[in-house]
Amino acid sequence: MRSLDRRHGLGLSIVVILVCLMAWPLHLPRDISTSHQSMRILDCHGQLLREVLSDKEGWGTWIDIQTLPPYVIDAFIAIEDKRFFYHPGIDILAILRAARQNVSQGRIVSGGSTITQQVVKRLYDPSNGYMGKLLEAWKALRLELWNDKRTILAHYMNRIPFGNQTYGIEAASRLYFDKPARHLSLSEATFLAGLPQAPSAYDPYRHLSRAQKRQTRVYKALQQNNFGDSETLHRARNITIAPVSPDTRFRAPHFCNWLLQSRKRQPVIKTSLDWGMQSHLESLVKSHIARLGNSNVSQAAVIVLDNRSGTIKSWIGSADFFSVQHAGQVDGCIALRQPGSALKPFTYALALEQDMTLATILPDVETHAWTRGGDFNVHNYDERFHGPVRLGTALACSYNVPAVRLLEKLGTDRLLTVLKQLGMTTLNKPESHYGLGLTLGNGEVTLLELTTAYMALARGGLYRVASIRSDPQPEQRIFSPVTAFLISHCLSDPALRAPAFGMGGPLQLPFDCAVKTGTSKDFRDNWTVGYTSAFTVGVWVGNFDGTPMHHVSGVSGAAPLFHDIMMVLHRKKDPNPFLAPSGVVSVAICPVSGQIPGPFCMNSRDEWFARQCQPADTCQIHQNFVLDTRNGLLATSHTPENFKGEKIFEVWPSVYWTWMQEQNMQLPPQRISPLGYEKEFSVSFPDHGDIFHIDPILRREYQTLMLQAAVSIPADTITWFIDGRPYKSCARPFNVRWPLEKGRHTLEIRTKELSSNTVTIEVY
Repeated sequence: MRSLDRRHGLGLSIVVILVCLMAWPLHLPRDISTSHQSMRILDCHGQLLREVLSDKEGWGTWIDIQTLPPYVIDAFIAIEDKRFFYHPGIDILAILRAARQNVSQGRIVSGGSTITQQVVKRLYDPSNGYMGKLLEAWKALRLELWNDKRTILAHYMNRIPFGNQTYGIEAASRLYFDKPARHLSLSEATFLAGLPQAPSAYDPYRHLSRAQKRQTRVYKALQQNNFGDSETLHRARNITIAPVSPDTRFRAPHFCNWLLQSRKRQPVIKTSLDWGMQSHLESLVKSHIARLGNSNVSQAAVIVLDNRSGTIKSWIGSADFFSVQHAGQVDGCIALRQPGSALKPFTYALALEQDMTLATILPDVETHAWTRGGDFNVHNYDERFHGPVRLGTALACSYNVPAVRLLEKLGTDRLLTVLKQLGMTTLNKPESHYGLGLTLGNGEVTLLELTTAYMALARGGLYRVASIRSDPQPEQRIFSPVTAFLISHCLSDPALRAPAFGMGGPLQLPFDCAVKTGTSKDFRDNWTVGYTSAFTVGVWVGNFDGTPMHHVSGVSGAAPLFHDIMMVLHRKKDPNPFLAPSGVVSVAICPVSGQIPGPFCMNSRDEWFARQCQPADTCQIHQNFVLDTRNGLLATSHTPENFKGEKIFEVWPSVYWTWMQEQNMQLPPQRISPLGYEKEFSVSFPDHGDIFHIDPILRREYQTLMLQAAVSIPADTITWFIDGRPYKSCARPFNVRWPLEKGRHTLEIRTKELSSNTVTIEVY
C-alpha cells in the first residue's frame, strides 16, 4: 500500500509540475516595432527610396495581416503548417511524418516545426539539439495557451526571414516586387511563401530557378489542402514570376546617405524629395556627362529646391553612384569646391544694400588686388578691360575687375559675414585668408550651401535652411525685397549679359530665370546656379579627383545641364515672372553715365532703382566742346569765328585715361575740370605698403607693373622717379610699365614745378 501511495504521490507531483509549467504565462511582445523594424525613407508621394537595416541587421516593416488578401495567408499556411488552426502549438502528425522521412533517408530532409514553433524560434532563439527542440515545443504549447491564433500568425508573417536581410511579408513584398504586401497577386504570394523554408537556398537573385520550383510546391500544397479553386490556381501557375532589381530600393543614394547621417533613427521618414523628378534628372545628368566625355569631365552634381517651402526636391551627388573609376560614391552636393564667379551676386547685393544702384559706374581697368600672399593682377575671363561699366552690367557679364574693386570699397569682412549668414559655414577662415579674391570664389563651399543661398534671393531676401519638411522653419532676412529683385533682374536680363555671353545660348530660357555661372582656377570646377519664382537649381560639373577639365567653363559645362533641368521642371507650366516689389521705380538713364540723360546723350535706357536711390543728376560725362578746327584744341577768344567747331566728348576721371587711350578714344581737351573733381597730382597705383611677388616660373618680361598716376591739373608730360632716379617721362594718361625688381622701392611723379607723394613698395 505504501508503495502504491508513493507512486500515486509521484504521479500527482509530476502532473502538478506539468500543469504549473503549462500554466506559466508566455505572452507575445506588445511592442510590435520589434528588433527587426527597419527604417524606411520615403519620397513626398510615399515612394520608397531606401529601407535601412534594423538593429539586428535586417529590413522589416510591421503590418496588420488583416490588410492582406486571404490567399496570401492561405499560401503560407498550406506550405508551412496546414493544420495551424487545429493543433495546440505542436503537430504530432507532422513530427511523426518528418521522423519517418528522416530515418528512411538517413539524414534530415524534413522538419515538423509548426508556425507557432517558428515564432518561438524567432522570439527566443532556443538552442539546437534535442533539448532545444523540447524547450521549443514547451514554449510553443504555452504560447498557444496564452495567445490566440491570429496574434501568433501576425508575429509569424512579420518576423520570418525571406533572405537578403529581409524580415516579414511587407519587407519581402517591397524588396522582390516593389509593392506593398496588400497588393500582392496570387502568383506573387505563392512565390514568397516558398522562400522562408531556406532563404539562402531559394534566394531569387542567385537561385531563381530553385525559387520557382519551390513555388510549384506551394501551388500543389494549396490544391491538396483545398485552398482556392483549381481554375484560379491554374491561371496563377501559368504566370512566370521574377523579382525586380534590388536597385529599386536604393534610390537617391547620396540624399539618403546624407539623411541618415543627420537624422535620428525612426521607423519612417517621409521626405520632400520627388522621386519622379529625381529619376528624370538622373537620366539628364548621365547623358550630359556622356556628351562631355571628350573634355575630361566625369562627374556632375545637382540640387533642386522648392522656393515656396524651402525643401529639397532633388539631390544628385554624382553621375553614377556605383562608378568605382570616377569615385561615384563621393557626394558632389556636400563636397567642398571653389565656386568661382558664382559668389559675385552676393557682393553686388551687399553694394545695393549700401545705397549703390544698378547704374553706379564701376571701373573695369587694370587692377591689382590684395591677398594674403601679396597683390595679384585681376583679369577678366575675356582678357579685356571694359572701362567704366554700370554695376548691373558688371554683374550680368560677370566681369572680375569691377567685382574686386567693389569689394575693396565694401570690405571683405562684410562679405564674409553675409556669406556665413547665408549658410556658407564652410568659409571658416578669417577674412585675411581670402582677401579680395573672396568675391571671385577663392574659398570653398558646397553645392548645397550655394544653392540654398541663391534660394534666399529667390525668396525676396529671406534665408532658411533647405530641409526635407515643408513645415515652418526659422527664417532670417538677409537682403531687402528690393535688393533681391534688382539682383534677379540683372541675372535674368539677356540684354544685360549679351556683351559677355551673347544672345541666346543655354543661359536664356523662355521664362524669367535668374542664372549665374562660375568657373574655378584651372577649370577644375564649373557651376551654374539660378532660380525661377518656383525652383532654385544648383549644378556642379567637374572631376572628384580635382583634375582640370579641357577648357570647360560654366557656360559650356554646367549651363546646358542647368537649362535642360529648368525646362523639365517647368514643362507643364511656366513659372510666374519676377514681380517688382513696392519701393522700386523705373527711370530712364544715360547707358554710359548711369545718370539722367542730358542734352548731349545719344541714347537712353530704362533701369530699375530703389525709390530712395533714383538718380537726380543730369549726365556730366557727355560734354560739348568748342574746338579750334585748325588744331583740334579748345577754342579760345582768339580763335577766328570761321575756325570754330563743336564736338561731344566723354569726360572721365583720370583712372580711365589709360583704358581710353588703348581703345583709341580721344581724350577731351586739357585745362578743364568739368566734373568738378579736386585737383590731383599723385601716384594712384600701386598703394603705399603694397607687396608683390615675382613668379619663379613666368618669364620675367611678362612680370611688369603698370604704374598709374592721377593728374587733373594742366600738364603735358610728367616724369616717373623710382628710388629717387628718373625712370621715364610720358604724356597723358601718364602711366608707364615697370619691370619688377626684388627689393624695397620708392615711387613718385614730378613736373618742373610739382612733386607728388612718395609711395613705398616691396618686391620679393
